[in-house]
Amino acid sequence: MERADALATLVGRLLIAALFVGGAVQKALDPAQVADMLRGWGLPGGLVWAALVYNAVAALALIIGVGARLAALSLAGYCGLTSFFHLIPEDPWQMTIFVKNWAIAGGCLILAAHGPGRWSLRNPSGGLASQRRRYGTDE
Repeated sequence: MERADALATLVGRLLIAALFVGGAVQKALDPAQVADMLRGWGLPGGLVWAALVYNAVAALALIIGVGARLAALSLAGYCGLTSFFHLIPEDPWQMTIFVKNWAIAGGCLILAAHGPGRWSLRNPSGGLASQRRRYGTDE
């Protein structure tokens, strides 16, 4: 069961990270779209570049598992904050994105609480056999 938990945590980390890698790529390929949205909210369009770097660095932290708790916690806040860009009750599509942002924030909070799991660069000797040897429970 420990191996299944480790695999589920790794896959979950990678799936969440994929969303933010995609966000970074989207901002890199079409920064005007995000910059225009930011300006529509009275924010400087240049924030798109900070968001791009943040998305990429946070995703990398989740992928490799180093700084994953802090990255996940900050991503939960980021998802909560950016959800309000989609709070348009008369547009069902935007409301779906609004709710999904909160669901992603929930997944990030769980990751922040439980950490990156056994299979991460933060825990390079994380295999089940090495854990058993370390604690004298090798069968």
